[in-house]
Amino acid sequence: MSEARYAVGIDLGTTHCVMAAVDLAASDRDDVAEGIEAIPQLTAPGSVEDRTMLPSFLYLPHPDELKPADRVLPWGEPPPFVVGELARALGGRTPIRLVASAKSWLCHPGVDRRAAILPVEAPEEVARVSPLQATVRYLTHLRAAWDHQHPDAPLTDQEVVLTVPASFDPAARELTAEAAATAGLTHLVLLEEPQAALYHWILASRGEWRKQVQVGDIILVIDLGGGTADFSLIAVTERDGSLDLVRVAVGDHILLGGDNMDLALAHAVRAKLAAQGTNLDPWQVQALTHGCRAAKETLLGDARAEAVPVVVPSRGSKLIGGTLRTELTRAEVTQNLVEGFFPVVEAAARPASRARAALTKIGLPYAQDAAMPRHLAAFLARQVNATRDLAGFEDRLPEEATFLHPTAVLFNGGVFKAQPLLARTLEVLNGWLDAEGAPPARLLEGADLDLAVARGAAYYGYVRRGRGVRIRGGTAKSFYVGVESAMPAVPGMEPPIEALCIAPFGMEEGTQAELPPQEVGLVVGEPVRFRFFGSSVRRTDHVGEVLEQWAPDEIEELEEIEATLPAQDRQPGEVVPVRLRAAVTEVGTLRLEAVPRAGAESWKVEFDVRGEG
Repeated sequence: MSEARYAVGIDLGTTHCVMAAVDLAASDRDDVAEGIEAIPQLTAPGSVEDRTMLPSFLYLPHPDELKPADRVLPWGEPPPFVVGELARALGGRTPIRLVASAKSWLCHPGVDRRAAILPVEAPEEVARVSPLQATVRYLTHLRAAWDHQHPDAPLTDQEVVLTVPASFDPAARELTAEAAATAGLTHLVLLEEPQAALYHWILASRGEWRKQVQVGDIILVIDLGGGTADFSLIAVTERDGSLDLVRVAVGDHILLGGDNMDLALAHAVRAKLAAQGTNLDPWQVQALTHGCRAAKETLLGDARAEAVPVVVPSRGSKLIGGTLRTELTRAEVTQNLVEGFFPVVEAAARPASRARAALTKIGLPYAQDAAMPRHLAAFLARQVNATRDLAGFEDRLPEEATFLHPTAVLFNGGVFKAQPLLARTLEVLNGWLDAEGAPPARLLEGADLDLAVARGAAYYGYVRRGRGVRIRGGTAKSFYVGVESAMPAVPGMEPPIEALCIAPFGMEEGTQAELPPQEVGLVVGEPVRFRFFGSSVRRTDHVGEVLEQWAPDEIEELEEIEATLPAQDRQPGEVVPVRLRAAVTEVGTLRLEAVPRAGAESWKVEFDVRGEG
């Protein structure tokens, strides 16, 4: 690879993709030459426009629906599909051919993410695609757009930082990296979206961020996008006489965001139509959801708009025919979103759960409780001890505190473009703080809710060159591998599992940990499963520590890895005595290596852990 000229940040969002860049040669310290990249895309058949955002929608047209001339882009042969603005517009009329929320499907452990399953409701005549393939198509479009704008600096030669939700599971992170590699982005680093948002805040301050925070501050980053809700905590510490930022916690995976809100609005409008004597078919509700998304964005983005028309295809045909017309009002948006998703609750509130039906349609595993404040309350309570062992924070939180007290809040995500939602969240949080005698959390200004993640990611690429301000943190969990106990067979009882710590909390990228000399047996030459565990609350466990038991809320099991390790010169099923060592790579993957007592060979298992929470 030739020397990179740019650090490029890509926000691969659930509803929009954004691309930003830092000119490395033209930047120095806090004087950073950066900006948003234009993304050419179809906005109407045969019409291409430059936009700052690429809507994350993929439309699979009927062979006779669009002529090749209708799909021509400024580069290459016209593809048989459409991505971006035109895809969203066409899909609003024909939802059975629209792929949406591919990013949410990419992190769905209950489906084969390489299988052609999208659109879920598509009839047999529609050639479906996998969540992985849809992601590749978005990234391929972004790469082509960049190369068109920068013919002398192709994207494959640049420092590319691709963002993922902090709560993406290991498989989703690996699939994201694989999609990027398939699209030709081989020189890649993954970065959590909340961290990217904070990096943008630092960037936008032009060096003034140090005047807005002080040692002892705990910054809560709330990132609420189209598909996921992410929470992160950043502590402001002192290092070598200067302010230092340390990420101390990230939240669990919560599939709750703008998609849920669009669906809620669609059902509200559906009920309104039903009261008027018009009942919609399920496929019409799908189209209505896309219409409500567009109407919601208009109402939230234009303070003067009180109502926006919504068009629904009629029952006469799924493809052509008449339409139904209704509208979405500002009052309906406020009532359904503010009170439905951001209710006023106590700090002791927790997400509600319900018994699920035994049989269910294949779909996204949305959070059962739509109330975002309840998820936030659970996160802050779980992290009440996150700063107790951090230098300078030992006595800042009262012993009787029931949750960690943030002192500042940074909002991110398009959902918070709606000021009533932002204001309600701050109101609820400060109500909790007041009840425990803590001062209110102040709002960190300067967030660019649509573009912050991409710009922050580009800045992080600049920081990786040793310039700018870096957020320290390492792994956001302690990680363990399961070791099965040797015991006689007992009917109805599986052998107990011990958890061996292989990476402590905060283990930095690019470091290696040698485990103590005890040996374990490794099964080779036949299918086996590796069980991995993670904990966001056990922060003092050291490498090599063995846990025989743990509380249910202390450790969670991660997605297991199935593999057949080569037997080499051994018999299939042979148990080889090995020592273990672990390393966190520069890109944030945890590599576990098993080294035998004798011989030069070794076995490696890898999975992604960056920012896992």
